[in-house]
Amino acid sequence: MTELNTAKPLKTISKFLSFVLRHKPDAIGLALDNNGWANIEQLIKLANQSDESLAITHELIVEIVKTNDKKRFIISDDGLLIRANQGHSIKVDLELTEQTPPELLYHGTASRFLESIFIEGLKPKSRHHVHLSTDIETANSVGQRYGKPVILSIKAREMHNQGFKFYCSENGVWLTDTVPVKFITKD
Repeated sequence: MTELNTAKPLKTISKFLSFVLRHKPDAIGLALDNNGWANIEQLIKLANQSDESLAITHELIVEIVKTNDKKRFIISDDGLLIRANQGHSIKVDLELTEQTPPELLYHGTASRFLESIFIEGLKPKSRHHVHLSTDIETANSVGQRYGKPVILSIKAREMHNQGFKFYCSENGVWLTDTVPVKFITKD
């Protein structure tokens, strides 16, 4: 049996990594630097101490980073550090550079949230930014996680022209602080 087959399924470990790298590093005693980076060897040691059945290895982390369909994580150029690309509820500086967005971006949500969205706009809630995608398929996939999916079109370029800042994370997710109602349409 290979090393990858003795651990919990990749999806389970990926969710665990999301939890500790985006929301609760202190749950296992992990320290992130100001930019959200964690030492991989320290992460492995602390994760396996907190739950031996995880059986996390360096090779397993590399495999998850390479194969994760949402490209949630990135490993530093020297191979020593890992961080989540976006979605943090804890304070980190991802060192993102402001960029000009495409004309339209999309946001997937559940139909039950539409009333409040069309009153308050899109807000990051517990995260740092509102997450937007360049394609309807990705937005639909995100919306399905919360119920009956609804796709919202965001007039991103118009927002940008009016002074709103946009950033694009390493994995292609567009981020902004908030989206006022006047820039949102439901197709």
